[in-house]
Amino acid sequence: MSEQFSTEISSRICNHMNEDHADAIVLYAQAFGGLADATAAQMLAIDAQGMDLKAQVNGEAVPVRIQFDHILANAEDAHYTLIDMVKQARVQKK
Repeated sequence: MSEQFSTEISSRICNHMNEDHADAIVLYAQAFGGLADATAAQMLAIDAQGMDLKAQVNGEAVPVRIQFDHILANAEDAHYTLIDMVKQARVQKK
């Protein structure tokens, strides 16, 4: 992991997303992970290149890696990138 994405930062972001934005993680799995049938998802890790999720698809846990469209500079960049990705996913879903 890069210095910007230490284990502690990854854990903090993942915990926040899993506790407060579970619906967004499902959207990431559906829109960017190619798992249209995902009904639930959990963020396991995040780094400068992407995020690792575990999605529930037809009752099975499916691991998925989602690459970002750029290398993240820091946790603030991750915050804004994740917000942008949720907006994109909602537009795709319409």
